[in-house]
Amino acid sequence: MASAILLFTDLDGTLLHGETYDYQAALPVLATLKQQGIPVIPVTSKTRAEVETLIQTLGITDPFVVENGSAIFIPRDTCPFALPEGEDDGPYRVVALGVAYVMARAGLRVLAQEIGRPLKGFGDFSVEQIQGLTGLSETDAQQAKAREFTEPFMTPKNVTPETLMEAAESIGFQVVVGDRFSHLIAGSAGKGVAVHQLVEHYRTTLPAGETLTTVGLGNSPNDLAMLENVDQAIVLPGKSGPHPRLSDRGWTLAPAPAPEGWAMAVQQVLVDLN
Repeated sequence: MASAILLFTDLDGTLLHGETYDYQAALPVLATLKQQGIPVIPVTSKTRAEVETLIQTLGITDPFVVENGSAIFIPRDTCPFALPEGEDDGPYRVVALGVAYVMARAGLRVLAQEIGRPLKGFGDFSVEQIQGLTGLSETDAQQAKAREFTEPFMTPKNVTPETLMEAAESIGFQVVVGDRFSHLIAGSAGKGVAVHQLVEHYRTTLPAGETLTTVGLGNSPNDLAMLENVDQAIVLPGKSGPHPRLSDRGWTLAPAPAPEGWAMAVQQVLVDLN
């Protein structure tokens, strides 16, 4: 029986090198996927502005998911399925799963009260300060600051991830805890929610008798919900191996870090499924 393939991918540390953001090794494989009509859907913590710049360079014209599953951007001109309900913004139909940025900012203030610690988010920093904290160029820092749905904030010292997550949950939000930055996200959003919705949309385009095989690639705990919602999950290792929280689930491990490992793993998928 024929099977169509749908590919979901994280960006930083998965399709892009974790430190240099290089993607050259992935370009030939991306060209093959495009040639075969296999959608490549970025699912990332990045903003719309960041993703738009990147996909223009990579030649990706499929939907993409931003800010940790807070919104799905669907190019209206090339959408293969009936456009779902949402707002039109530029060339996109936008399906918002999260809250507006002002609500995320307000949520951060309440979270700070809940844990009794001051919390500083991207909205409190200038572009120059974000550059200093992240090492991003001025343009990249501006794009990273252009939040629409979520608020990254400095992870507070001496507060356990569990405490932070429980406090966020008590006010209707969720937190993706990171080493330097954590992300405050609406309780209704998430990479898993976005992936599930897109899979259902793509299923409607299949001819009778054709099945859909979904593949997901990620490298960190904030990819768990995406990887749990696909048929074939692939984990990209870092320099010192896979993240401990992703290494014990029986998922496929890419043979090298990004972007070379991404290219090799996707090539293997094409061999196995075609």
